Amino acid sequence: MKLNELAPQPGSRKRSRRVGRGPAGGQGKTAGRGTKGQNSRSGGGKGPYFEGGQLPLVRRLPWRRGFRPVNRIPYTPVNLERLAAFEAGSVVTPQDMAVAGLIKHGDARVKVLGSGDIDRALTIRAQAFSVSAREKIEAAGGKAEVLES
Repeated sequence: MKLNELAPQPGSRKRSRRVGRGPAGGQGKTAGRGTKGQNSRSGGGKGPYFEGGQLPLVRRLPWRRGFRPVNRIPYTPVNLERLAAFEAGSVVTPQDMAVAGLIKHGDARVKVLGSGDIDRALTIRAQAFSVSAREKIEAAGGKAEVLES
């Protein structure tokens, strides 16, 4: 095969219809739009929002309720019971949690929550800890170190 022999598959490329170019093309004069009316004009037709004058669905539904803070900082929660996968005495960082499959990304902000128990001394480094998680980690002989994010 040579460069000059390259061609698209037969029938894969169709020429666009040239409308409004005289009677010979079969789509002259009104260009297939019919005569008069909203859809015969340029820019004619109704938007996707329009429902024939009926109040549109998006206006019938209640709008968003409540308050969404602009400066909210999202945290990825990790429960204490999931940290039992690590060896006693090891240092656990968000990167280690990502490698172990506890969170998706190692650069995510992590908050350790106190659900479950921990039976080994771990040094856990995360961006935030719940009060109960911190108490349980220290009761097991470990440390809860807060990372700057």
